Amino acid sequence: MTTTPLGTRAADQQLIQITGGHRLTGRIRVQGSKNIALHLYAAALLADTELVLHQAPAILDTGVSAQILTHTHAPGDGTFHVVPTPRLRPVIHHDLGAKVRTTVVLAAAVLARAGSVTFPVRGGDAFCPRLIDRHLAAMEAAGAEVAVDEHGRTIHAALPDGHERRPFRVDVATPYGPSLGATVTALLLAARAPGECLITSPSVEPEVTETIRFLAERGVRAAFDDEGLHVHGADSIPGGRFTVAGDRIEAATMIMATAATGGSIDLDGINLPELPEAQRQVLADAGLDLTSHDGGIRGTVGEDGLRAVRARTGPHPALPTDTAPQLAALLTQAVGTSHVFEAVYPRRDTHDAPLRAFGADITADGQDIRIHGPARLRAADVQAADIRAVTALVIAALVADGTSTIGGMYHLARGYGRLLPNLAALGADITPTAAEARR
Repeated sequence: MTTTPLGTRAADQQLIQITGGHRLTGRIRVQGSKNIALHLYAAALLADTELVLHQAPAILDTGVSAQILTHTHAPGDGTFHVVPTPRLRPVIHHDLGAKVRTTVVLAAAVLARAGSVTFPVRGGDAFCPRLIDRHLAAMEAAGAEVAVDEHGRTIHAALPDGHERRPFRVDVATPYGPSLGATVTALLLAARAPGECLITSPSVEPEVTETIRFLAERGVRAAFDDEGLHVHGADSIPGGRFTVAGDRIEAATMIMATAATGGSIDLDGINLPELPEAQRQVLADAGLDLTSHDGGIRGTVGEDGLRAVRARTGPHPALPTDTAPQLAALLTQAVGTSHVFEAVYPRRDTHDAPLRAFGADITADGQDIRIHGPARLRAADVQAADIRAVTALVIAALVADGTSTIGGMYHLARGYGRLLPNLAALGADITPTAAEARR
């Protein structure tokens, strides 16, 4: 395949300074979903004819994925344009693949098309161990022999004779619920398999259902029932055009950021039902009013202000784990003691210590995070460890008295194309600062 690599916003500034105390209000447009786009980039490898993805977010992770596709001879622009070639290179670039967490999903698409693939252990956020055993089980169920090198860094998977595909059945359940990524891995393998495949205990996250919608428009039949997800593969998968859904995580982040400052926001590019039901309920319980407005979402703080909640993350339509750190930052301003229980991963608390540096009363007891508020936050000099933790720190800095400095902004650029400019447009006082200037 040949493509034009997606342009990305380079993380030129690794530090930012935020002067808090400004009430944020205004209107912005939500980007295309980061997580959905990353899985659709993998699905794009299955297409036999020209494909265009609209509203692909211009972020580092999608840029890396586009570079990976270019390396496999399957490249893609903000629209992500892919023109297939007859033969894929069956290798995921080691250094690039180690930067994103969807590497193994990309590898599954290459395996489905080329019959073999060599790829590195995936990258992405490392707030806890993130296993790939269910992904590899799907490859083996599809008939591939899978081998890991002696250092545990590189994996090779190959179908017999490089092409012998077969119907398969695989379970993608984990101790923490269905694996989103492994469901898509199995789905992409099944899309090119003959006959009917069955994925048991599948995830129903939007990343999965949007990939199903993408494939269904191209002749791959997939349906859920009590057994799981049934997939009927296709010999040929055409390209065409497809639009990436709005980013529900960015939308929730912006709603919480403005609410923490006592402000309000109008969001375009996403509708209220696209926010998971539990997300809407938790925000309502915390005192926010969310309404449909002009084809988008309006978020404001109710007359009684912010109040404490008990929340639990979980698979869709439960509270998304990717919004839990931002929720913790918001709840530092709520009256009472809140509990946020992390039920998707063994732990997710890299935001706790930095929030305490701002003066937050926050503690973690295993998977349960307790936040007592309202807290008078003060400016801090903190470092972010992952995408969602950095947004929690940005929210805290927007509230805090004085000027805060946040490092690790590379993580923000991985997931958000315009979060900082959008916040500035809403009234935030944000200044990029070169790291060298602080040495």
